[in-house]
Amino acid sequence: MSATLNQRIQQFYDASSGLWEQIWGEHMHHGYYGAAGKDKKERRQAQIDLIEELLQWSQVQQAQKILDVGCGIGGSSLYLAEKLQAHVTGITLSPVQAARASDRAQAAQLSQQTQFQVADALNMPFADASFDFVWSLESGEHMPDKTKFMQECYRVLKPGGKLLMVTWCHRPTDGTAGELTADERKHLEEIYRVYCLPYVISLPEYEAIARNLGLQDLRTADWSTAVAPFWNVVIDSALNPGAILGLLFSGWDTIQAALSLGLMSRGYERGLIRFGLLCGRK
Repeated sequence: MSATLNQRIQQFYDASSGLWEQIWGEHMHHGYYGAAGKDKKERRQAQIDLIEELLQWSQVQQAQKILDVGCGIGGSSLYLAEKLQAHVTGITLSPVQAARASDRAQAAQLSQQTQFQVADALNMPFADASFDFVWSLESGEHMPDKTKFMQECYRVLKPGGKLLMVTWCHRPTDGTAGELTADERKHLEEIYRVYCLPYVISLPEYEAIARNLGLQDLRTADWSTAVAPFWNVVIDSALNPGAILGLLFSGWDTIQAALSLGLMSRGYERGLIRFGLLCGRK
């Protein structure tokens, strides 16, 4: 990963994570609103429901050593550690996030089951076959080399271990779908700029990488419909005095990201942005 992109991602999350937690809570990921996207529920419950639905879909009922790639402030890590009675290691590029995750673990009395550190997902500081479950929830979109990222996830998996990757994608471009239009590419470029993303790829492209790696029992799914309502919920909750005041003190990058929340909701509406799931066994 280029040093410049690393720094941008680090600075973005260093600056925005505190505000996100204050306004929106510890889970920095989409929520699940039922397969048809019609369920009415509180946003934080929807985010917890997403974790539960992902575990059910990936058929993960137990694990001893879990790696959370792109752990944020530890929302998923702590949930998985408690639910599965597992040891969870979380990595992030943000020292602010890693420190906050450690503090939250201590407060939840989960310090013995978790550890958080600053690390690059393209060059993980772990030995081969270190984990029996690798969890990557909305971090793949930040990776400038998708193949290298998946190679690293595969490398640190134990034989028989599972990889679950959930990531932002663009629509498929194979078959009758056709290549991305100039307008679609422009829309994606705006999302990349605001959210510090190098680029995204389609779910079939991720599947091809996974097959080349040799992942077994490979499954994919598109849950765009189930999660799309999340962005409008976040937009509505951002229009309150506390959120607006917090934004004013959080720096221009965070303000810009908040002002651009509509880019994602419109991306889902037009079928350009897709919420892709991939699961396989080593």
